[in-house]
Amino acid sequence: MATRTVPSTTPRPADTVPPGLPGLDARHSHVLTDARGASWHYLDNGPELAAGGHEPVGTVLAVHGNPTWSYLWRRLVADALDAAGAGAPAWRVVAVDQLEMGLSQRTGEHRPLARRVADLGAFTDALGLAGPVVTLGHDWGGVVSLGWAVDHPDLLAGVALLNTAVHQPDDAPVPAPLRLALAGPVHRLGTRTTRAFLETTLSLARPRLAADVAAAYRLPYLSADERDGIEGFVADIPVDGAHPSAPELDRIAAGVARLTVPAVLLWGPHDPIFSDRYLDDLVRRLPHAHVHRFADAGHLIAEDVDWTPALFRFLPEVLSAEGSATPGTDAFTGPRGPSTSGIRPSVPEVPDPSASSITSPSASPDDSATPFVPLWAALDARADDDAPAVLDMTTSTTADGADGRPFTASWRALARQVRRIAAGLHEIGVRRGDRVSLLVEPGPTLTALVYACLRIGAVVVVADAGLGVRGLTRAQRGAWPRFVVAQRKGLAAARALGWPGVRISAEPLAPSVRRALGVTHELVDVARAGEGRPLPPEPGPQDEAAVLFTSGSTGPAKGVVYRHAELSALRDALAAHFDVRPETGLVTGFAPFALLGPALGTRSVTPVMDVSSPATLTARAVADAVRASDARIVFLSPAAILNVVATADVLDAGDREALARVQTFLSTGAPISAELLGSAAELMPSATPHTPYGMTECLLVTDITLDGIREAAGAPDAGVCVGRPVGGGEVLVSALDDDGAATGAPSGAPGVLGEVLVRAGHLKERYDRLWLTDVEAERDTPPGRWHRTGDVGHLDDRGRLWIEGRLAHVLRTADGPLAPVGTEQHVERVPEVRRAAVVGVGPAGVHQAVAVVETVDDGTGRARRPGLAPDELAADVRAASPVPLAAVLVVPRMPTDVRHNSKIDRTRLASWADRVLTGGRVGHP
Repeated sequence: MATRTVPSTTPRPADTVPPGLPGLDARHSHVLTDARGASWHYLDNGPELAAGGHEPVGTVLAVHGNPTWSYLWRRLVADALDAAGAGAPAWRVVAVDQLEMGLSQRTGEHRPLARRVADLGAFTDALGLAGPVVTLGHDWGGVVSLGWAVDHPDLLAGVALLNTAVHQPDDAPVPAPLRLALAGPVHRLGTRTTRAFLETTLSLARPRLAADVAAAYRLPYLSADERDGIEGFVADIPVDGAHPSAPELDRIAAGVARLTVPAVLLWGPHDPIFSDRYLDDLVRRLPHAHVHRFADAGHLIAEDVDWTPALFRFLPEVLSAEGSATPGTDAFTGPRGPSTSGIRPSVPEVPDPSASSITSPSASPDDSATPFVPLWAALDARADDDAPAVLDMTTSTTADGADGRPFTASWRALARQVRRIAAGLHEIGVRRGDRVSLLVEPGPTLTALVYACLRIGAVVVVADAGLGVRGLTRAQRGAWPRFVVAQRKGLAAARALGWPGVRISAEPLAPSVRRALGVTHELVDVARAGEGRPLPPEPGPQDEAAVLFTSGSTGPAKGVVYRHAELSALRDALAAHFDVRPETGLVTGFAPFALLGPALGTRSVTPVMDVSSPATLTARAVADAVRASDARIVFLSPAAILNVVATADVLDAGDREALARVQTFLSTGAPISAELLGSAAELMPSATPHTPYGMTECLLVTDITLDGIREAAGAPDAGVCVGRPVGGGEVLVSALDDDGAATGAPSGAPGVLGEVLVRAGHLKERYDRLWLTDVEAERDTPPGRWHRTGDVGHLDDRGRLWIEGRLAHVLRTADGPLAPVGTEQHVERVPEVRRAAVVGVGPAGVHQAVAVVETVDDGTGRARRPGLAPDELAADVRAASPVPLAAVLVVPRMPTDVRHNSKIDRTRLASWADRVLTGGRVGHP
């Protein structure tokens, strides 16, 4: 079989696979001849299911692309058989080799797209395939499978896709690898004469394919004649509207947009051929589809990641939708409406959440009686008010900038500018649901842009500059905005790094700079275009409003989708809990809250600082901002507070007088010690210090004051007390088992260590294009919309929540799970220790606790060398620790995440500690 050299002009029948191909059971290999006489090779687990007494509930019809073959689906064929053997619903998997490809017949005939779709129909007719059928495709097999789906609505029950495309945008070139493969003499040389195209495709695997697996992919294509189908497949790529296969591609693309069956898109973002541009197009055609981007996967996603569990999570939804169908319905007109939630596994029995959870005294988060008030309502209400709305501390009002007074936008001016920009954006093509990435520093311009986008129903994409170039690139490509509004630095990054979106400059640029940066519009011209223009209808509470990216401190940053309803609920929760009134005023040194001033109906000011580095904020800058705005509330992050306290000695009497007028002071973004909060409170002696607990997924969960922290200090509880739920929120805890997994039934019982679950009216809608992450975040939760936070802690008998670390950082010891924060707090009481982290080294299940400490400045100005701690320090740390420590290590400075500058990177520390203790290079963590 390995030496077949039949000329392409001589038909060759299909063949079966030889034994010994890695991961492929030869019993699954079959040959079939259709009514036209064409012979097909395909994989099929149906006979094995029947032999085991399993009646299939449906069939997955899997179609490979170019230049792979049915071997691509070997795991799915086997995994479906194993799942049925374990008692799960039985799914038959049929994975076909397209004609001229794999082990199917070589006819020597060219097969354009329309013919390939018809071929697949002839194959399924010969097979006698009955519904329900879920189509599954990859690469150009995705298009063929969708063609079959469009043509067989009576059999179709669902659609699943790996990286593929059904449309080539007019304004974007065909991907470079395909352009090269199509180029003149290179086409035949690269696709047929040599194995270049095949080898290039195999090289895209992440990680590299094992040698025997790569050899299996090469098996059907050893000779040039056997690669005739590869050449023909490439030639059939519709590069423009004049291509013979373009009408068929357009027909399929239009048909896909009418499908209503359940759908799932599983994507590898590191694909140089089918990039996120094509995912975005598919999402627009299948808005109800579940989408999951596997962060490290590429073009050969089926080889790169363990993807079959995702499909098995999806298939029950197909059965559910199929079961609800009524006679006469089909894939286009059936009752299967868009699905907006993940597949929820069986929910354990838990007490009634209203009785078992710890709940804030406000209204229930599901209280639908509360009327929806859009985020811009207060701005509209004050549209004729000339009082200050937003102050920019970085822009002087004088020609020479000598007086340092801030630029101020009144409510009237801000409301007018919002309307002008909103109408102007609509004029240049921004529509409801379009994503608009805003890479603009906080200030009046960003504020106007946010409310303008929200007003016309555009979805604001916000990714913090603190994510760094790599994180920002991941965020931009993941969200795939249609428009990008940026200042020069952001535009340069977008150009250099290939970020998507029509580029709009937030500042005037010289014509040559505009051309160099690929700028299509300037914001000033957009606003002029909107002058006097009517606005489109307002979006509703269920429309998407924003995609906010997490900090990336616990893994790759994730996009968090909020609807208008959730953003308005957040505004209401903040206003009620902190008593925000029009006369209050806000100083916002914490980016997530910097844009809420207009929504709250009160003036806001961002102090002078580098917004990507909160630790740059000084005490003088806070005092200047308070004085300029006469604000009564100050929002800061822990990293900012640390530097504010450190620079307080430069404050003069006027600065201290201004700070003394502050009534409420909030530290938000990460836990903070009572000592540091108290030091900041000394600068604002009239203020009540608060430290709310929240996350990007739910920006306000609980709250506690400094007095509350001091009161809790006398309790025996481990961890950081973050107070009680606010804003209608609820909290439950899912207990950890001996392996450190949160498997316990969620409850409000005190003293139970476990994962924290939250529920609130302002909880996120979902993660963006991370369906499996959503499913996990909702795993085994009570009825309603709950979120597993990934934080570990417990509730006390007074309803207070104590945070003891992250689930990923729990040590799995021989004595059971150990959360790190409680031990760290004891270690940090050693006078020489500034900060501590407790990490586990060794195999999971027998983790050994290791303390890593950062010491206080000893006055010499010399930082300690990383490595084993001195004997005396190690002894003091061990004496303070409530658990045995295998080792004590010292570092000159703790590694932290780039955005908060305050969350210790324990995963990185654990890896470093393991290296040091096993004799590896010490270096820096």
